[in-house]
Amino acid sequence: MGLFSFLTQEIAIDLGTANTIIIQNDKIVVDEPSIVAIDLKTEKTVAIGEKARQMQGKTHAKLKTIRPLRDGVIADFNAAEQMIRGMIKMINPKSRIFSPALKMVICIPSGSTEVEIRAVRDSAEHAGGREVYMIYEPMAAAIGIGLDVEAPEGNMIVDIGGGTTEIAVISLGGIVTNKSIRIAGDDLTADIVEYMRHQHNIKIGERTAEEIKIHVGSVLSQLNDPPPDYVVQGPNQMTALPIEVPVSYQEIAHCLEKSISKIETAILGALEQTPPELYADIVAKGIWLAGGGALLRGFDKRLTNKIGITFHIAEDPLRAVVRGTGTALKNVDKFSFLIR
Repeated sequence: MGLFSFLTQEIAIDLGTANTIIIQNDKIVVDEPSIVAIDLKTEKTVAIGEKARQMQGKTHAKLKTIRPLRDGVIADFNAAEQMIRGMIKMINPKSRIFSPALKMVICIPSGSTEVEIRAVRDSAEHAGGREVYMIYEPMAAAIGIGLDVEAPEGNMIVDIGGGTTEIAVISLGGIVTNKSIRIAGDDLTADIVEYMRHQHNIKIGERTAEEIKIHVGSVLSQLNDPPPDYVVQGPNQMTALPIEVPVSYQEIAHCLEKSISKIETAILGALEQTPPELYADIVAKGIWLAGGGALLRGFDKRLTNKIGITFHIAEDPLRAVVRGTGTALKNVDKFSFLIR
């Protein structure tokens, strides 16, 4: 048993549509984009994570980049397995005689179906997981923020990831009401690509749209501390000649309006379903924002004004989910809400 426990490796994985983060012994050991590059001729994996991201949009006929997750769930089973396996290898790049047995906790969207949950479990087991537990994303985010999820009081989380926005009210170690909508970071990126094409006649890819979102992404058209315009270079749609376009945060606020409104509607929908006692707790304590979407300028302010409840941005919102997953890993025996 001593030898077996010595060979067991415990890891927590936030398997995200945009990024995958792995925690081991309370340390983030892997933080890479969820992308795989595959050689189409041999069907072998050429690159994973950041190396594959650098190839995105620049591949030739024999090479293809795949994002194995779409809308928070596994869309390409084989690529997902290769990605999980490759990222686990990144933890100990030096090859071993034994590959250790893995005990892992993976987070999944709260709206996952039985089939989607099984797909994650199978991928994890094929990648070497001996003991696989799963936790719903909003629950992991709440634990990562430092909320007491087992207390008899209501906590509300809005986790805006790459593929899904998870909205949940948590009390007594369970999810009381939840809404999982497939409008999140990827849709905002697609909105920007579309806007640049229509408005400025310039063709841009996903990576450039992501850069625009980081530099001038905003949900308010009036900011106290506005970022400078971001200059985008690309081909003119009509002539294919190179053009430069400065993009302001006001434009981005305008172009994201439709998607952000849908997220607001979903938050209101979750609040409508919340029992009155828990609703009172939420009004008193506020609502927490996590995930990459929480970093959009003015998001907390806009939601506070619209809904009338204070919104707080989690400290390091991008890593709230994986921190919570790491805490769940240490309390596997104690947390009854983990899915085995």
